[in-house]
Amino acid sequence: MKHVVITKSSPELVGLSTKPAPPPPGDISLSSFDEALAFAAFTSFHIFTNGIVEPAMAIKRALSQALVYYYPIAGRANFAAGERRLRISCTGEGVGFVAATASCALDDVKLFDPPFAAVLKELALDYPAEGCGEDDPLLLMQVTEFACGGFVVGVTWNHVVADGLGIAQFLQAVGDLARGLPRPSVFPVSCGDGSLPALPPLVAAIEKTMLSLETKRFAYLDITIPSTMIERVKAEYAAAAGDVDSGEPCTVFEAVTAALWRSRTRAVISSDDPDAPAPLVFAANARKHVGAKEGYYGNCVTSQVAVPTSDEVANGDLKHVVRLIRRAKEEIPLQFKNAGGGGMNGKRVKQLAGVLFGYSAFYVASWRNIGFEAPDFGGGRAARVMCHFEPTGVPSCVACLPRDGGGASVLSLCVRDEHVDAFLAELATLG
Repeated sequence: MKHVVITKSSPELVGLSTKPAPPPPGDISLSSFDEALAFAAFTSFHIFTNGIVEPAMAIKRALSQALVYYYPIAGRANFAAGERRLRISCTGEGVGFVAATASCALDDVKLFDPPFAAVLKELALDYPAEGCGEDDPLLLMQVTEFACGGFVVGVTWNHVVADGLGIAQFLQAVGDLARGLPRPSVFPVSCGDGSLPALPPLVAAIEKTMLSLETKRFAYLDITIPSTMIERVKAEYAAAAGDVDSGEPCTVFEAVTAALWRSRTRAVISSDDPDAPAPLVFAANARKHVGAKEGYYGNCVTSQVAVPTSDEVANGDLKHVVRLIRRAKEEIPLQFKNAGGGGMNGKRVKQLAGVLFGYSAFYVASWRNIGFEAPDFGGGRAARVMCHFEPTGVPSCVACLPRDGGGASVLSLCVRDEHVDAFLAELATLG
């Protein structure tokens, strides 16, 4: 990769546009979904190959307009005096913004091909080393224009204010306004009305433990699961499903996760211990299960767990592994029954939590169908969406990141260096 110089403006705060008039300041209560992810920072990168006129200025202007509708994002997360409950104060202080230029073309920095481009960290604003705090903006944005005319929008946000679907919806609103629409195409609904149920006990236990885990060293892998393999798994599952399943086709997420889970299990868990657990933990959108209103952009993500034996995963065919994933997905609505307990008592929660944080566990988040590919600032949709994948305490991957071309893009920190070759070899056999 050629030497790249990124020139940045000084960071500034972008507040609410005055047209229409901003809403009055106030406080918004948070759900337990929001509180569980408070002050965890996430970053997405939206890579556009088709340029627009003055992208930084155009997006900055639209960002200010979008904050009128999404005014909590311009506020700050803090604790009320004398209280332990977190809230968002709608102060209108604004979000962080930087305009930047790159000395080269997009093709020169290899943002579309493995391995991970070293320049990516330079394409987004970041919170201080100690993490985001109560005085920090809830969202940071950097727009970097490249010499070819393409540009990258890097978005870093405090997870307390929105989940991935919510941020994607917000960015779509910025795009709508940048293209000259009079208002966002989706009307936003904020948190604070108390309509969401409590976070399920097992999910709460997972979130709490994850925040306290020490990060571990895993190999960074930028993987593409071929579309031919995905279609083959879907076809084989459809042919074999018969009366066993509901008749719904195998999804891309299920096919990709099955391939990753089985390949990883074969690579890292000894065949001498077939009864060892091979836990899978995956994130799922819970909006339809909890009655969230259309346009809701706060946090509404749950985690679901499957804990079969390593033998069942490693030696089952992919159709069977897909079925394990599907059965876990079908149990998600149970999490929100019986006052959030889903029939799961405290003992069972502790038993499961005890096996979910070792090297045999595998965590998957999917960015498919959450809307990160939808924002269009005037030159069309992004050619690729990537994330800033920080070191984690558990083996993890982000699957199905949107991109042009065939196959499913996966960013992974899920195996140690000594297991990389075996993991990739297992995946290659599925080609």
